[in-house]
Order: sequence, then C-alpha cells, then structure tokens
Amino acid sequence: MDESTLKNRIAQIESKRELLVNLLEQPNLGTLRIDVNQALEELDELIEEFKETFPAEN
Repeated sequence: MDESTLKNRIAQIESKRELLVNLLEQPNLGTLRIDVNQALEELDELIEEFKETFPAEN
C-alpha cells in the first residue's frame, strides 16, 4: 500500500469519527457506552500516531 492510499483511508476513517461521537450521546446505550468510548479513544490514538508518522505537508 502506498502512502497516498494510506492517507486516503485514514481520512475516511477520521471523517467517520463523528458517528461514534453521536452514538456516545445516545441515552439508551447502556453498557455499550464503554465499548464506544474505548473505540473513540483507540481511533484518536490511531489518528494521532498516523499524523506523527506522516506529518502534513504544508
């Protein structure tokens, strides 16, 4: 996989982060709230590590 493809895929994942945030705001989530919160934390770590590895070119 080349760098450009990887950047595009990470951008797609990053754009869908808001879906998890919206899901977390649902009052009837119950114990799934823990899993959604964990997924958000791991997604944020993945995005941060990617940005450190492939800094944006200005």
